Amino acid sequence: MQDWNPALYLRFANERTRPAAELLARVPLVGQPARSLHVVDLGCGPGNSTELLVERFAGAQVLGIDNSEAMLEAARRLLPQARFTSGDIATWAPEAGRCAPDLIYANASIQWVGGHEQLIPRLLSLLAPGGVLAIQMPDNHQEPSHRLMREVAQLPQFVSHMGDAGKVRADILPIGAYYDLLAAPQRDAASVDVWHTIYQHPMDSAAAIVQWLRGTGLKPFVEGLPAELQAEFLAAYERRVDAAYPARADGKRLLAFPRLFLVAQRKP
Repeated sequence: MQDWNPALYLRFANERTRPAAELLARVPLVGQPARSLHVVDLGCGPGNSTELLVERFAGAQVLGIDNSEAMLEAARRLLPQARFTSGDIATWAPEAGRCAPDLIYANASIQWVGGHEQLIPRLLSLLAPGGVLAIQMPDNHQEPSHRLMREVAQLPQFVSHMGDAGKVRADILPIGAYYDLLAAPQRDAASVDVWHTIYQHPMDSAAAIVQWLRGTGLKPFVEGLPAELQAEFLAAYERRVDAAYPARADGKRLLAFPRLFLVAQRKP
C-alpha cells in the first residue's frame, strides 16, 4: 500500500482513540513506579494512542513502532518526549541490549498483519515477567461498511484494477481462538481477558461514513485505481452506504463498529 495520510486518519480522532483508551483502562500494570517501565506501542500511527500511554505512565520509556514514515513524523511532532522508530510488527523484537517490555500495546494495527497463530504467542513471549500484552482490532470485515467495499470492487469498471485489495487486512480469528492462543499452559500467562465491543458511532451523513473509511479500510481499494476512476468508485460506494445506514430520528446515521480486545499478563 501507499503511505498513510495522518490528517485523513485523524479526522475522526476522538472515535478512533476511544477504544484505545478503553483497552488501556484494562491493562493491569499496578504497583510499579511508572518511570521504571518499558512500554511499546506497536503500530503507533500518528501518536494518538501513544499519547494515552505517555499520560498514564509518566516518566516511562515509551517507544512507538510504525512502518509509515508519515505517521512517525506526525507522532514525533506530537510527542517529542517519546521515541519513535520504523519497524514491521510481523518481525519486531526489542533491540539488542534493551530491556524486555513491560507492556506491548497494539491498538488497531494487528489486523494489518497476517499469521496471528504465530504472531500473538510470539508477542506474549517478548514481555518481561509480569508484563502485559494489550491488543485491539476492528472486527468489522462482515459489516455492511466493508462488504460494500468488496461489492463495488467487483463492478466491471473496477475489478481489473483491484488485485488483492480485499485481502490486505488479515482474517480475524474467532475470539475463542485468541483466548486459546494466550491461555495455553505453555504460554506462561497469569491471566487472559478477551471481549467484544460494538460501538455505535453517530455520523452526520453517508458521506461522513465514507470519509471515516477513506482513512483506513477504503485505502487499499481506492489507491489502486487510476485517478479518473477513484471518484466513480467512491460515489458508487457512498450510494450503497446511504442505503445500508438509514437516517435515524435526528438525521444521523449509526455506524456499527465491532472491535475485539485481548489483554494477557505473563506470570511474574
